[in-house]
Amino acid sequence: MAESTKAGMAAGARLTRWPGLIEHYRRFLPVTDKTPVVTLNEGNTPLIESPDLASRVGRNIKVYLKFEGANPTGSFKDRGMTVAMSKALGEGVRAVICASTGNTSASAAAYAGRAGLQAYVLIPKGAVALGKLSQSLMHGARVVEVIGNFDICLKVVRDVAERDPLRIRLVNSVNPDRIAGQKTAAFEICDQLGEAPTHHFLPVGNAGNITAYWAGYREYKSVGLSQRLPKMMGYQAAESAPIVVGHPIDDPHTVATAIKIGNPASWTSATSARDESGGIIDMVTDPEILTAYRLIAAHGVFAEPASAASVAGLLKFSASGGLKPGSIAVCTLTGHGLKDPDTAMKNLSNTIVVEPDIAKVLKILDS
Repeated sequence: MAESTKAGMAAGARLTRWPGLIEHYRRFLPVTDKTPVVTLNEGNTPLIESPDLASRVGRNIKVYLKFEGANPTGSFKDRGMTVAMSKALGEGVRAVICASTGNTSASAAAYAGRAGLQAYVLIPKGAVALGKLSQSLMHGARVVEVIGNFDICLKVVRDVAERDPLRIRLVNSVNPDRIAGQKTAAFEICDQLGEAPTHHFLPVGNAGNITAYWAGYREYKSVGLSQRLPKMMGYQAAESAPIVVGHPIDDPHTVATAIKIGNPASWTSATSARDESGGIIDMVTDPEILTAYRLIAAHGVFAEPASAASVAGLLKFSASGGLKPGSIAVCTLTGHGLKDPDTAMKNLSNTIVVEPDIAKVLKILDS
């Protein structure tokens, strides 16, 4: 046995198996002892301190990245899906359905496969990143491409599910079980930091996540497991910012496809989270998103473009003097960068081709 392993065991630092978020946070979730738990051991994702970002936003400020790309299907959607799928299976549902810009469909397909249920996913034709679409197909979902945007897809699946909710369960974030699962990320942040942050930055698309985080922070504080509530800082893409401009957008555009949504289903609860916390919902441009995307990747964390909206928001807010000394900021990175390899490839500098000659390789390295 390696000396480091012996030392770790002697110090009581031996790793234990994470059971998944339902078992870990069971008392906060809408499940009973009879609920069959459908889990891929989601949750317990890293909270990564970022000294580089901290140095950019001001003195005596700490910045952390909640990397949800470490979930089983590579996004935060798994938190809500484990609860929604467990409840659906326990209630005798035979199939699930969702509309998606990609991450929801990948998660729904994986958890439906785990539960032995059929998944149907509707996606906007030609508007879903390759990594996400491939996941849905490999997990066995029936994928239907719809001519139209996400909002049209969501209307269709809601109509389908309402016709026979006992047979087909809607698992978009309008399902309260999804929100219940997603709030556990706020619990984890409080547990990891020992307290809630002062500011929480996150992307806003369909607006379920900002709703869930706020619910989680409030619940943890209400039972004495944290002492403060953070300001909820939501950021939409500039050409997909219906909450910011105050009206739905019929034809949203952004490189951050996961938040390319013109009429968020959780609009009202998102603005409530903003107002009750004293936070904001603002917008960032695609160039600002891509700058943040490259910045965090250069320091070791590869997240999809939509994730980077939170970091772009942090940089924008701090540039206006919004963060004071002593602030603790958390940015949620909603999905892994491998979800959208096409955007990464488009943002690469040209590679250098060289013959297998050591002198020529060294010449390039020295240049």
